[in-house]
Amino acid sequence: MASISSIGSSGMQAAQLRLDASANNVANMNTPRYKSEVVEQQAAPGGAGVTGSVRRSQEEGVALEKEAVEQISATYAFKASLQVVKTQDQMMGSLLDVKA
Repeated sequence: MASISSIGSSGMQAAQLRLDASANNVANMNTPRYKSEVVEQQAAPGGAGVTGSVRRSQEEGVALEKEAVEQISATYAFKASLQVVKTQDQMMGSLLDVKA
């Protein structure tokens, strides 16, 4: 079983990868024949969080409204994963206070 902080950390890394890919898509939206980047997330083996991988879309072009939604969604995913890490730290601090 993976630690809670590593699960939260992997979620933050996957969300950052989504933000990076979306930002790259927006930066290249006027590039001729540009195929946008898409991030695929999968559960890591053994319940150890998530993994993300970037692939190219089959279609050319970038939809700016889709990228805006993707960036908002990735930001919320990052914040949720950060909250997991913060809660784990608070729980560990409380446990140490009880044991000490």
